[in-house]
Amino acid sequence: MPANKPKKSVSADPASWAPETRLVHGGVLRSQFGETSEALFLTQGYVYNSAEQAEARFKNEDPGYQYSRFANPTVSMLEERIRLLEGPGAEEARGTATGMAAVTAAILSCLSAGDHIVSARALFGSCRYIVEDLCPRFGIASTLVDGRDPSAWQAAVRPNTKAFFLETPANPTLELVDIAEVAKIAHAAGAKLIVDNVFATPLLQRPMQHGADIVVYSATKHIDGQGRCLGGLVLCSAQFLKDHLQDYIRQTGPSISPFNAWVMLKGLETLPVRVKAQCESAAVIADALAAHERIAKVLYPARTDHPQHELAKRQMSGGGQIVTFNIDGGKREAFRFLNALKIAKISNNLGDAKSLVTHPATTTHQRLKPEARAELGIGDGMVRLSVGLEAVDDLVADLEGALSAAFA
Repeated sequence: MPANKPKKSVSADPASWAPETRLVHGGVLRSQFGETSEALFLTQGYVYNSAEQAEARFKNEDPGYQYSRFANPTVSMLEERIRLLEGPGAEEARGTATGMAAVTAAILSCLSAGDHIVSARALFGSCRYIVEDLCPRFGIASTLVDGRDPSAWQAAVRPNTKAFFLETPANPTLELVDIAEVAKIAHAAGAKLIVDNVFATPLLQRPMQHGADIVVYSATKHIDGQGRCLGGLVLCSAQFLKDHLQDYIRQTGPSISPFNAWVMLKGLETLPVRVKAQCESAAVIADALAAHERIAKVLYPARTDHPQHELAKRQMSGGGQIVTFNIDGGKREAFRFLNALKIAKISNNLGDAKSLVTHPATTTHQRLKPEARAELGIGDGMVRLSVGLEAVDDLVADLEGALSAAFA
């Protein structure tokens, strides 16, 4: 190091560290043994020193753990690490058993009979079920809108509107929603904005920086990243946790297993490396598919031909690792293509180290009515590709070979 170059000092505050550093060291709670890897606390309950301490613990007068349905040291480490990654606005985080448990907790914890929720229509099938079918069963009215159109959100607002919900990019169409614009409309109406950020990951998009109040993740996807465990996360303000989420989780029990939380902690350590490599490969694959004569359409936010490319540039720092494309023909050709693949595997999961492909019309969105799929643009020729960590040349060759076989 040159003598005249000032030395840099590192702050002890994890919030000042780069994301890569936070994802390795953030939130660590070491036991008396000083372990390097985070400890796995496989315990249901906790021992108190006295009956008086137990009473104080349950009255929240004594800090500490009571029962792993409420909180657990390994789960706490995962929650703090993802909170640090999300950044300003994420004052609290809570782990859940699955991504859908996170979505359900975020929505139902703050809504009651007589309330109204507005949601983008482009959603994962299970998310759409929560909004469109489950909420009305409990007296919560719902309205689905074209999420791309801010005026549609505004027109849907009612005096009893308490929440907005969206995912961006959407599954599987990669439709984008302008988070900042929708947040303004929600807040003017006195509603909370809940954003499912699973496709972008917290590395490519920070919804709270654009005005979102609550962010949810399926940790099953990129955060685990190797197809091992289920998990979900909810990030919110301290006030939202106190007023809504904490009691909901405590009393209804959608808790994440400490073992699964430990696996997710290990996944977070490599998240930046994996997402960077997958995004780079996805961009190459999107271009290769767009140039193929048997591909009718490619959807990838980082490509200039994506209908909302400018919004993607404002809102995201990368195109993501999902590429959606339409094959000429229909279901027959799509199935022949899927069955001819040698490296990419047929699976409805995503965010894995392995490249995974699925046919949304017959899997993730098959329960939607045909007219709803048509409205979203989910046709029989659509394929969703989750790009993994294989050599990109091998993946391109696999896709091109399968396309040739589909039309042989």
